[in-house]
Amino acid sequence: MSSPIAVGDARIHRIEEWSGLFMTPQTLFAGFDAADYARVKRQIPPDYLDLERDALRACLQSFVIELGGRRILIDTGAGNDKERPGIPLFGHLNTPFLQTLASAGFTRESIDVVICTHLHVDHVGWNTMLQDGAWVPTFPNAQYVFTDPDAQYWDPANRHRFPDKIGEGVNTGFFDDSVKPILERGMAQVVSGTTTLFEGLRMDPAPGHTPGSQTITIESRGQRAIFVGDIVHHPLQVFCPDWNSIFCEDPGQARVTRQNVLARVAHEEAIMIPAHFAGRHVARVSRTTDGYAPQGL
Repeated sequence: MSSPIAVGDARIHRIEEWSGLFMTPQTLFAGFDAADYARVKRQIPPDYLDLERDALRACLQSFVIELGGRRILIDTGAGNDKERPGIPLFGHLNTPFLQTLASAGFTRESIDVVICTHLHVDHVGWNTMLQDGAWVPTFPNAQYVFTDPDAQYWDPANRHRFPDKIGEGVNTGFFDDSVKPILERGMAQVVSGTTTLFEGLRMDPAPGHTPGSQTITIESRGQRAIFVGDIVHHPLQVFCPDWNSIFCEDPGQARVTRQNVLARVAHEEAIMIPAHFAGRHVARVSRTTDGYAPQGL
């Protein structure tokens, strides 16, 4: 995204941490159907899907919203220097994320609010940074916002309450190095239910991928953008909303949520901003005779 997206008076800037080939569709999507894939795959531009290698293109990316005099950072990627035995792709990174952020005009001290769409290893990493051997908040002047269901679910102290996490292995370590230091310093607002953080920004529960997954809606002058996190990983899921990622904690609820979110985005004619879309990184959604289709890829 070379220039910010305008949503009324709001401006949305994309900050990339990583991009490249990820998994195959057959590997990432629970419920993958070969016939459906054959039907829709050529409607996906090559910036999103490498048909020669049969591999998905993806990004780790954050978004900075300028709204009402505030600077709000949505999701914080994988982070540097993290130990990630469950997903080595995101471990021991040394990316220029903070330099990229600064080049876009945002120092880490200038961020007012950090909101995680959900608590997963690749959405919380830059919450903290390594300093003198300790994990400290990367954005020292920010209020961080987490959802209570996710904060409860992923806290290792509560493992006895949630013993059967689908993503436990992949997400090993992230709570202790990227969430707990924020909570311990009293820098987090932990929310439940629909929350209007301030005028023009609303968070709505959208569980399934994780218990506390949420959408974040930006509204200004009658225009809307909806951040959907990992509810939609890839444009294929717009055509095939019954396909979950293998990382969804509650598969049945994840499918219901995806259908509801796609219906809402289409009805409201909103810009949909998923966490990992490559290509143009955002899309709109239209209804078709038998479901939905992404627009503007």
